[in-house]
Amino acid sequence: MSGDVSSRSKIGRIYLDSNATTRPFPEVVETIAHHLQHSYANPGSRHVEGQFARKALDDAREKTAELLGAEPDELIYTSGGTEATNLALFGASRRTPGTIVLSAGEHPATVESCRELERRGWTLLFLEVDEGGLIREELLPDLPWREIQIVSLILAHNETGVIQNFDTIARLCREHEVFFHIDAVQTVGKIDVNFALLDASALSFGAHKFHGPRGIGGLLLRRGIKLAPTTFGGHQEAGRRPGTEITALACGMHRALDLCLKSVNERHARLATMRDSLQAGIIDAFQTASINGSIEHRLPNTLNIAFPGVDGEAMLIALDLAGIACSLGSTCASGSAEPAPVLLAMNRPEEVYKSSIRFSLSSDNTSAEVEEAITRICSVAQRLHEASVTNEV
Repeated sequence: MSGDVSSRSKIGRIYLDSNATTRPFPEVVETIAHHLQHSYANPGSRHVEGQFARKALDDAREKTAELLGAEPDELIYTSGGTEATNLALFGASRRTPGTIVLSAGEHPATVESCRELERRGWTLLFLEVDEGGLIREELLPDLPWREIQIVSLILAHNETGVIQNFDTIARLCREHEVFFHIDAVQTVGKIDVNFALLDASALSFGAHKFHGPRGIGGLLLRRGIKLAPTTFGGHQEAGRRPGTEITALACGMHRALDLCLKSVNERHARLATMRDSLQAGIIDAFQTASINGSIEHRLPNTLNIAFPGVDGEAMLIALDLAGIACSLGSTCASGSAEPAPVLLAMNRPEEVYKSSIRFSLSSDNTSAEVEEAITRICSVAQRLHEASVTNEV
């Protein structure tokens, strides 16, 4: 299939990689432009212009925190989810090394941070997951809780979309006074997230995953919990993250989150309907295809699907030529030839993890795009599968 496939259709390129990033809403762009023009001053300055910017920043902080079930002073602005995760883990680790608990297949922001802490003397303990990617909760009470100081887990997986239930782990962390960090980067803005109800110590998120601007995110840190500073230079964010705050991006992030959550149930249903249509159409045409991850417990926009007999890398390139933007998994891990750790942890066979593709939708997508995507995806998969069989012969 050549690159002119999209030109033969009324629909051009189809973007199905929204777990990597999303296009900012037009209202978000307008909000950012407005504040770049009118709230340009340093919010730490004492003059009128600075106080005007401070008012806009404080309003954005208060409203963003409220939408996430947090208090305004629990929100620390960061440059995104990766920095928020680093801030949580390195800030909580300034003590005698102990054990850090995480699950197989955590985002690179968590894994690489923990690997660095391992080099500093910390011990890493990886939780087991079942074949659906869900943490095996029955094993949690038997963990060496006396040695555990930090637990860091992803709420909704960036590759499979699987959503975890943290009720048990949160209770155990509270009982044993363990710092519990949640990576909610793929969750905030897609489903309801309430920091208070999750009962975590900290929670990280990034705006560009929910149609907000790149370059800003946040760490929610429960009142009373202190993190050792990891960067130095100023009093901003109560001394927890120095550097002049970017008022325009903070206001843009709040605008995006507000838009997403105002219609979250409708958005959830629409995305799930499109995802299920995409899934059904692919499986109907390519019947050996299989879904990776829990069917019942996953994000409404995410479909991780395997095409046995087809090389995933080759399919990714062919789909791009066919006008489909998608992914093999985490963009932050792109360039790696290694199998996705989460699929290995789920005991997926080689023919599955080597042929798996992630499709992730957003509210920008339409039902017509999904129907066209099914045609293109299945055409590419069939062609590559036939070529593979021919080469084997």
